Amino acid sequence: MSSILLIDELQEQDKETVRQLLIDSYNQYGEHYPNPESWLEYLENIRSSVDNPEIDRILVAKSGPFVLGTLQLFETSEKAYGKPELEIFSPIVRLLAVHPAARGHGVARALLKESLQYAKAKGADYLYLHSGEIMHKAIRLYEWLGFKRDTSKEFFNKDVLVKCYRFDLYEEGGFHESN
Repeated sequence: MSSILLIDELQEQDKETVRQLLIDSYNQYGEHYPNPESWLEYLENIRSSVDNPEIDRILVAKSGPFVLGTLQLFETSEKAYGKPELEIFSPIVRLLAVHPAARGHGVARALLKESLQYAKAKGADYLYLHSGEIMHKAIRLYEWLGFKRDTSKEFFNKDVLVKCYRFDLYEEGGFHESN
């Protein structure tokens, strides 16, 4: 794997690779999911998410020809989740995924950093993301990078608590970038 990481928007020729990357990345949570039917439904939602017309943009992290990570950006909670009642009118990250072989190399951090730039360019004060409570390593990363939990924007997806994290784009301290 080359050390040069390029973050760009999804190109049509990478769509199926990104779809498979999402499945490969999220499969680690299947055995921890409380309900097998809910898990299969979630996997299908992940698989079809790449075609969601409500996405503002999909970012892709590449090293040479290899797609190492991806995430999706939405403008509001209504577009991201069909939940206008959350009243999030700032960009939201969904489905951050890093290929299992590329974990620990700063791919997620680079994608999130680019997302912060996107949110600032949109004139937002915050960048939001949600994570299932079983995604412990992801949550630790978000907190380490400077995201703070916002329980007022959380919800249940069937029997799974979906935790909310918010990054204040103008708070002192900023994004934690060092290793």
